[in-house]
Amino acid sequence: MTMKYMYYALFTFDDEGKVEVTFPDHGNGAATFGGNVPDALYMAKDALVGYLLTMEDYGDKIPQATTDPRQIKHNQNQLVVPIEVNTTIAREREQNRNVKKTLVIPQYLNDLGNEQRINFSATLTNALKEQLGVKDK
Repeated sequence: MTMKYMYYALFTFDDEGKVEVTFPDHGNGAATFGGNVPDALYMAKDALVGYLLTMEDYGDKIPQATTDPRQIKHNQNQLVVPIEVNTTIAREREQNRNVKKTLVIPQYLNDLGNEQRINFSATLTNALKEQLGVKDK
């Protein structure tokens, strides 16, 4: 069963543009920060998935997510941002096991790749990571 979650994060900006990230639905449990908005988005996903994985591992009750972002109180220096994570994918990524795939490629690419001693698995893995926007930890 796939475990997808979506919670709203509260991004609080300081005078230097740094961003504190909290999750109102989780009290003080999940929090992080970033040097800028893209960094804060990355860190928010990482903090939320880590927090939820821990809750799942310990059998803790996972709080109901706020469904309406307008219910989250915030100031002018704050922004309400939806953060979606998938703990099933995160667990699989942690375990990082390889799976065998059968695929079809043109003969000439196969011949050229063999001639140049290309590692087809590594090449496909790297191409998929790039295509899907997946970063290595």
